[in-house]
Amino acid sequence: MSDYRKTDEAIARLTPEQFHVTQESGTERPFTGPLLENKRVGIYVDVVSGEPLFASAAKYESGCGWPSFVKPIEEDNIVNLRDESHGMVRVEVRSKHGDSHLGHVFPDGPTDRGGLRYCINSASLRFVPKEEMEAEGYGQYINQVEDL
Repeated sequence: MSDYRKTDEAIARLTPEQFHVTQESGTERPFTGPLLENKRVGIYVDVVSGEPLFASAAKYESGCGWPSFVKPIEEDNIVNLRDESHGMVRVEVRSKHGDSHLGHVFPDGPTDRGGLRYCINSASLRFVPKEEMEAEGYGQYINQVEDL
């Protein structure tokens, strides 16, 4: 297993928006993230730690303004926390090893795919195309990135 973790070097490489989202639990403006309309085959990893989070096969268009996924690629890399900010109760999604704020999960996803909607900020993710997955150490997930 790879050594996924938050480092000072990784934090220093973040853009101001990536820092705000991942380290200060911020949110990018809806419909502005570069990965919202990404339809390429590959894997989405934590921009801080590199831990694998979501596969392209789990991505769908929810219309909410942020990339949406039906499930994580590795349940163990996701931490769900109760979030009572902004006058509502939600479930925050964080990466386990990078402790990055990713977004929130809601129970209004496609029922035929489990019923969950992981609403994730593009700024918290780095996309690795299928053709680069093996070289970047994500070869074990190639079978999860094909269209369902």
